[in-house]
Amino acid sequence: MEYRPFGRTGVKVSPLTLGAMNFGRRGNPDHDDSIRIIHRALDAGINVIDTADVYSQGESEEIVGKALAAGRRDDVFLATKFHGQIGDHPHHRGNSRRWIIQEVDNSLRRLRTDWIDLYQAHRPDPDTDFDETLGALSDLVGQGKIRYIGTSTFPADQIVEGQWTAERRGRERVVSEQPPYSILARAVERDVLPVAQRYGLAVIPWSPLAGGWLSGRYLDGRPSRRAALFPERYDATTEANAPKRAAVGELAALAEEAGLSLIHLALAFVLEHPAVTSAIIGPRTLEHLESQLDAVKVTLTPDVLDRIDTIVPPGVTLNPADAGYHPPAITSPGARRRSG
Repeated sequence: MEYRPFGRTGVKVSPLTLGAMNFGRRGNPDHDDSIRIIHRALDAGINVIDTADVYSQGESEEIVGKALAAGRRDDVFLATKFHGQIGDHPHHRGNSRRWIIQEVDNSLRRLRTDWIDLYQAHRPDPDTDFDETLGALSDLVGQGKIRYIGTSTFPADQIVEGQWTAERRGRERVVSEQPPYSILARAVERDVLPVAQRYGLAVIPWSPLAGGWLSGRYLDGRPSRRAALFPERYDATTEANAPKRAAVGELAALAEEAGLSLIHLALAFVLEHPAVTSAIIGPRTLEHLESQLDAVKVTLTPDVLDRIDTIVPPGVTLNPADAGYHPPAITSPGARRRSG
């Protein structure tokens, strides 16, 4: 496997990252089976694992910790995240110094490690000053508990704010961004990806298969757990998802014409962008993993890439619900009205 530079850190990483969101009761509750998937990914040359404290409320981190405990920790660039609600306590969430300092120790314990390679803010926190977050993370770098700082699903303006804050306040610099990016969700091509390139950030996109849409999973109309939980994104029968349904049909035909699986077409597309470092895949089963590994061997021709652009134009996300984050300026009516 050909390894890529992780921004300007000097670290080399595989073009595929193993995402651990589906390990635990949220996806695959069988710990032994999940560990087999992790070991198979490592044996195939993947050297990055990405998880989060909120995935199955810490169970994902525990599974990853078990998998790496048998002498494999040193070979892995290990990433996790903070921000999401853990349990019911109102302080057990967000990007405050109080929570970060507490939660990093919880993640270290669950992961069975003395250090985290990449510690990421899972989403922006409008209630917390960015300097407070960077200050806490900088202290953790100094203590040796984390090596690098990253963000996930941050708007371009906040990525820039993080860079300027680090420079002006003498904080550790954010070195990576983890945005949503797939053929069906291309909005980050407008600003996030160019900004990441400008500042030399590594980019590790999540959901390159659009939550399973680009595996063809939702085309047959069968009910699924995701569609039941998040119909706005995964219910193929809704009007909001009609453009995705139509696009996937065209993309499946294009993949067949090019002699590729739809999965390989989708992953190769994300890996083709010059800003992208490593695409996060999130297999729930060993079969899912095996169907994705060989995507690193695929190079899409200019003609195929041009055809993709006609199906989903550059910079377009077909369903706004797939953006991953909407700022309060959009979600809160009070942020747009002087009264009432």
